Amino acid sequence: MAQFLQLLFAGLALGANYALVALGFVIIYKSTGVLNFAQGGLLMMGAYFTYHLINNTGLPFPIALLIAMCLTGLLGIVVEELVLRHMVGRPDFTVIMATWALLIILEQLPPPLWGHDIVNLGDPWGIAMTKLGSLPVFTIDLWTLVFVAVAVVVLFVFFRFTLLGVAMRATASDQEAAIAQGISPGLVFATAWFIAGAMACLAGTMLSGGARVISPELSMLALLAFPAVVLGGIESPAGAVAGGLIIGIAEVMTAAFGMTYMPWLGHNFHQVLPYVILVVLLMVRPYGLLGSAGGRRV
Repeated sequence: MAQFLQLLFAGLALGANYALVALGFVIIYKSTGVLNFAQGGLLMMGAYFTYHLINNTGLPFPIALLIAMCLTGLLGIVVEELVLRHMVGRPDFTVIMATWALLIILEQLPPPLWGHDIVNLGDPWGIAMTKLGSLPVFTIDLWTLVFVAVAVVVLFVFFRFTLLGVAMRATASDQEAAIAQGISPGLVFATAWFIAGAMACLAGTMLSGGARVISPELSMLALLAFPAVVLGGIESPAGAVAGGLIIGIAEVMTAAFGMTYMPWLGHNFHQVLPYVILVVLLMVRPYGLLGSAGGRRV
């Protein structure tokens, strides 16, 4: 039972990171109608920004993380301003392929900036463990859940109680009506990309901390969060969180027990499982657990 609870906690921590990435997908899609596969590039760059600020400038981890989140958010705005803003009205497939191309472009930036070798983040937790009651858990997993909970609460307050947040919700609901009320679509789009970048940075930093490392391949982890987006519903922030947690728990449990109970699946089936869940869900409920059947096609 102790092992099961440890794995459940690790799955929740991994799922929480997936939830952050999924929230970035959902926020951009709701605000702009863009399915943004460049989110993985923002996740990777955010982790490298945090690494640089910790190891090359000597900033303490909390300050480095906050600055890195802002830098990644600004990078998101640059991507939106320079590329996506000029593709408004283009076919959905064209825009999606543009975001995929942006992902590949962003993956080429770390080698000339930080070298080809994998690097250690330099987070303050490493492989340290702590007690949650009588249950030993990795300290970074505990802090991951804390950071994600804070981020979700901040986002809820922002969208519910601030003028800009309400404007973003109004634009997502009816863009033409929002424009008629004087809401600037450009400001809404830029804010959406900034938030998505900041969330990607937080997820990338926590995913590369502890015993893990940073490399350009980190960007591919965002694709594991995409099934969480579809699972929860492409336009549902709550669904993104629920989908991320489900995918994270399923992946960790399968990695731990798959070879014991289902050895015929192979050693790496846990890496495929999110996409198996995605295919099954699309066949049974194509608009997601909390999505609407009237949502836009992508």
